[in-house]
Amino acid sequence: MLTNTTTAAARSTSGSHLSPPKRRSLWTVVTGALRIGPVLARLSGASTKASPLEFVAFDWSVLASVEPQDVALTYWFDVDENWDTYGVAVKFTGRRIDVKGKPESGDAFRVATGIDGLKRGMGRVALTHRVSDANPGRWKVDAAAEAIPQNAKHRNRPVTPHRLSSAVATGTSVYAPVARQRAPGIILGAWPALVGLGALAGVALQSTLARAVGLPVTRVLLLALASCLVGIVGAKVYYRLTHLGEKTGLLVTGASLQGFVIGAITVLALGSALWRLPVGTVLDVTAPALLLGQAIGRIGCFFGGCCTGLPTTSRWGLWSSDRRIGVKRVPVQLMESASAAVLAVSSVAILRFAAPLPQGLVFVGGLSAYLVVRQLLFPLRGLPRKTAHGRIITLAVASAALVGAAFTAFLN
Repeated sequence: MLTNTTTAAARSTSGSHLSPPKRRSLWTVVTGALRIGPVLARLSGASTKASPLEFVAFDWSVLASVEPQDVALTYWFDVDENWDTYGVAVKFTGRRIDVKGKPESGDAFRVATGIDGLKRGMGRVALTHRVSDANPGRWKVDAAAEAIPQNAKHRNRPVTPHRLSSAVATGTSVYAPVARQRAPGIILGAWPALVGLGALAGVALQSTLARAVGLPVTRVLLLALASCLVGIVGAKVYYRLTHLGEKTGLLVTGASLQGFVIGAITVLALGSALWRLPVGTVLDVTAPALLLGQAIGRIGCFFGGCCTGLPTTSRWGLWSSDRRIGVKRVPVQLMESASAAVLAVSSVAILRFAAPLPQGLVFVGGLSAYLVVRQLLFPLRGLPRKTAHGRIITLAVASAALVGAAFTAFLN
């Protein structure tokens, strides 16, 4: 069965061979000098061999025989600069080579996958596919691929596929939960590590601000720890409720920022009221902490392959992966991270240096501003919308709250 992934991209670049070379932006020069794409591939364990086919590997002997196991494969190719838009179909044929006795049904496979909407200027692409019904062991796999033009202007013309490089590789199966998270451009463990670091940094900033405004630091710290624990559960539950089609359990399922914020803020508000702390002030010193944590955590999303941006031909694109397709993308996670960092610094500056404001105003203004930025960036993500009008409603409510907070501060 051929699995198609439709991608959207920025406009393709074109020009005559006689035209003068384009001026490169500072961003292009810096990212090219740092070689970010190849660095990501190396950090994620990608092979440096010339073959376009490689196995997704994980060198940890403890999990070598633990089931379930997947055969995870990556096929590399370069976008054809002669076609405006096209797709690539890849067929994998595998045979287990360490079979003892009579081969079983799981000792061989023939599967197909693909990607649509490729455009000139996207550069190198890594297409990763996992075979979950294959027996554990050592495998030999052949890959055959072809590119098919998809130019809408010439749909009535005969389509002539262009055969890409074929390849053969040998490798071993990988523990399935690891195989599903690992691909070129993905750094295993980056997301939990950076989210955890963001939480620690946020709690430290909250405690510092609490001391500066005269709140009891110990109580605020205890509330922060409790809110983080409840927020983690809320993030898992919220994600599960909004992704009912996924068959994963609660412990290994994804996490949603909305669920974390709802759970954490509820605990902070109720705990502050029970301890007779000024709820608005506690929330005010929490807003910069949440924004700082998000600024750090979103970097983990970039390296972990979640919340990825759309594939693009733009000079501002960065090579990254959604755990299936590695290609130059809009770095929407880093854009959101930078926005959260700016808002965190701004919130701290208002708390420390501006005239006293009504309690809770910094919290409402900071979180509303972040929601506005987040909703504006959502169309750049390579994810389907869950609701038809949810983004517009959220953007309208957040914008109204931000304007209200700014107006209140102006009148204060």
